Amino acid sequence: MEKNGLFSQRIRLRHLHTFVAVAQQGTLGRAAETLNLSQPALSKTLNELEQLTGTRLFNRGRMGAQLTLVGEQFLTHAVKVLDALNTAGQALNRKEGIGSDVVRIGALPTAALGILPAVIGEFHKQQKDITLQVATMNNTMLLAGLKSAEIDLGIGRMSDPDLMSGLNYELLFLESLKLVVRPNHPLLQETITLSKVMEWPVVVSPKGTVPRQNAEALVLSQGCKIPSGCIETLSASLSRQLTVDFDYVWFVPSGAVKDDLRHGTLVALPVPTQGTGEPIGILTRVDSPLSTGAQTLLSAIRKSMPGH
Repeated sequence: MEKNGLFSQRIRLRHLHTFVAVAQQGTLGRAAETLNLSQPALSKTLNELEQLTGTRLFNRGRMGAQLTLVGEQFLTHAVKVLDALNTAGQALNRKEGIGSDVVRIGALPTAALGILPAVIGEFHKQQKDITLQVATMNNTMLLAGLKSAEIDLGIGRMSDPDLMSGLNYELLFLESLKLVVRPNHPLLQETITLSKVMEWPVVVSPKGTVPRQNAEALVLSQGCKIPSGCIETLSASLSRQLTVDFDYVWFVPSGAVKDDLRHGTLVALPVPTQGTGEPIGILTRVDSPLSTGAQTLLSAIRKSMPGH
């Protein structure tokens, strides 16, 4: 109890803001820019927090700052505290008769590429005066952004029950893994096996993401491994451009390339992939009603799905 009381007395909002910013941005440098702090000042605050909690919240290395298991658990509590304060501030400042003219959406990069262009076009036919702010991010950032009320709705994946507390999830589709290349790729001139595919440069999602885990499971099942000279990026647009212009093989969730495959801009290699696919859905906060604009956007997303 003494230790917990000391923690409660010494913890400050700056500790929570710093912690959540690093969790969302993935590096201390980007988090410092977001908070308009110097990196040494941010590091000092983060060190203070880890001393107060008595444990390491991030593993820091060349790839940035990755949440530890304890860090992921602490994130759920940190965003709840910040969300409660944000809700209180909104209640104090809310003015009668003024609606929201900005809708903020967060999406996985591949989901943004595959779903949002058509959805946004349909949305703006009905809501010409509403500003849409679109951010692409990994799933952990997306859930934290929803809970801290930085975004209004998200397109992402289910996660651990602790991280999903306070959030609604509505399934949109199952996303399978595809290996895609440009139509005149030399691979298409021969009998394709996964071992031959791995002789070419590949584009994959960074380690720790679900698409990367699926890619590694696939190549491992065939006794192969992802080449060391690969491109690792969360940017779906960069991955697409590299694959269209050069001889890269892109390991990509199917939703991101459905239009390119239909138009023949990219071609899926006939390599069998495992499982039924990853569920992608709409995420919203349980206790926060959506604005009219956000509801209209939600309807446009639903209508864009097959079967609607």
